[in-house]
Amino acid sequence: MSGNKSHALDVKILDREFRVSCPEDEKAELLDAAAYLDKKMSEIRDKGKIASVEKIAIMAALNITHEFLTTRLGGGVDMGDYKRRMQTMQAAIDEALADQDKLF
Repeated sequence: MSGNKSHALDVKILDREFRVSCPEDEKAELLDAAAYLDKKMSEIRDKGKIASVEKIAIMAALNITHEFLTTRLGGGVDMGDYKRRMQTMQAAIDEALADQDKLF
């Protein structure tokens, strides 16, 4: 993350609201990431084979990771920026799963 001050940001994934901390200059990217994750998780849920939100999240993570690993990274990709974005997404996932544990 950059040195920019973090702000609370609300994202919606699988019809659930999550509040995450995000530097102001990374807000658009985090919203894009949350929308992409929501789309992937909704696709898995809508297939009807997996009911657990935790399992849906893991399957989405596997699918997204597979997409990433099969995409050729080259020509100007800033790996430091990519790693920061992944850490932000990981924190959002960790927070979402922690909220799920409170339900049970």
